[in-house]
Amino acid sequence: MPDIKIAVILGSTRPGRNGAGVARWVMEQSADREAIYELVDLADYPLPHLDEPALPSSGAYANDHTKEWARKIADYDGYIFVSPEYNHSTSGVLKNALDYLYAEWNNKAAAFVSYGSLGGARAIEHLRGVASALQLAHVRQQLSFSLFSDFENFRTFKPGPQHAKAVQTLFDELEAWTAGLQYVRTQLLHKYEEAAA
Repeated sequence: MPDIKIAVILGSTRPGRNGAGVARWVMEQSADREAIYELVDLADYPLPHLDEPALPSSGAYANDHTKEWARKIADYDGYIFVSPEYNHSTSGVLKNALDYLYAEWNNKAAAFVSYGSLGGARAIEHLRGVASALQLAHVRQQLSFSLFSDFENFRTFKPGPQHAKAVQTLFDELEAWTAGLQYVRTQLLHKYEEAAA
């Protein structure tokens, strides 16, 4: 497998967020994998509501916070989005972070981990549509954690044992797609270079 880097993106900035425990658990489960997994906390990238004058697809980023975010995201080959479910969807801060960029997401792979009263399944369904528009290939395996059965007192993350096998399947699928899409990006780059020559 070629060297691949995968970002585990913590998609909540809410004080006391349950997602911090979920993201830490995902990182712990990835410890023995060949791929490199790194935690990217959206709290460390305080993006205002989308404030770029040009469309993200133009790549003409005007603001320093956008350029910093673009550099961070471009460094990875794949992503795991850890998302709460708020009002039958993902968090506003994660949707905003996705909307800021375009080319940096293209032709890469994504997987989803969610949590909520119904396991965050509706958040994942919305994220799948967003990912498709950004040309992110999303894998089938997902993890959905219930606030009722995977958290003690709705706060302390204590996932059921069935999730340990499921997360390894998620890693397997994501790493395979990520490696395949590295090849796709290389082929597309050659075509663009040939067209420009």
